[in-house]
Amino acid sequence: MQGDDAELTAAVRAAQGGDEGAFRTVYRTVHPRLLGYVRTLVSDPDAEDVASEAWLQIARDIGRFSGDADRFRGWAARIARNRALDHLRTRGRRPAIGGDESDLAVLPAGADTADEALEALGTGRTMALISRLPQDQAEAVVLRVVVGLDAKSAADVLGKRSGAVRTAAHRGLRKLAQMLDESSEGFTEPGEPSHGPDASPSARGVTHKASRTLRET
Repeated sequence: MQGDDAELTAAVRAAQGGDEGAFRTVYRTVHPRLLGYVRTLVSDPDAEDVASEAWLQIARDIGRFSGDADRFRGWAARIARNRALDHLRTRGRRPAIGGDESDLAVLPAGADTADEALEALGTGRTMALISRLPQDQAEAVVLRVVVGLDAKSAADVLGKRSGAVRTAAHRGLRKLAQMLDESSEGFTEPGEPSHGPDASPSARGVTHKASRTLRET
């Protein structure tokens, strides 16, 4: 278990014993990524409220949770998703329907890790680009790359098969790379040429990386 995960696991267990300071540590560690996930489901003005409702349930039910940091992130994401869907239902809205996994067999065999994909996409622009993806792809990418779940845990949150989540994440990351490439057209650092085949090498690198990213972990 990595250091950060070990610390989160210890904080969760202490919070289960009633340690308020430990619960604040859990909140500070998990909330930013959890809020990012909620924002893929509901509009930004409501995302904070939905996330707050999720944390109220997490605080209430944490004593019944069992598992390590990875399982806790998945558990928290599932609670947040349920609260977001409740929110959408009360407003007569429906979440987008996800895709299938019909072309999973043709995905490239090689893959970068989720952390490398996030770094390649650039954290400053990632969430704004993710909001433009189809719903199933946005959720898969955020759960895998931002929240940090493996394919099986993300599938448990979404109620889908692992293969479907892998496919959606793969498609989403490829689309993100394309959008980043398009948004980089004509952008140059000071002193660089503004036109020509080398105008956006980093964006083309992202496209290459995203085309073979996210194996099941």
